[in-house]
Amino acid sequence: MPQGTIKKVVADRGFGFIRPNERGGDVFFHCSALPQRSDIDQLEEGTAVSYDVENVDGKTRAKNVTIS
Repeated sequence: MPQGTIKKVVADRGFGFIRPNERGGDVFFHCSALPQRSDIDQLEEGTAVSYDVENVDGKTRAKNVTIS
């Protein structure tokens, strides 16, 4: 399971970006990728997270995002 840190959260819009610990670009996530939608309020820049990656319509995004 990849790990990274939260780069940016736009809580009022329900999405954000993860900076992977491994090489590669930032990974988009939607609040639906969190176990409980309210967890997005707990995320802030620099929070360590684990996540899975999926490709949807040719775009990579995170799913199953959990705080490490």
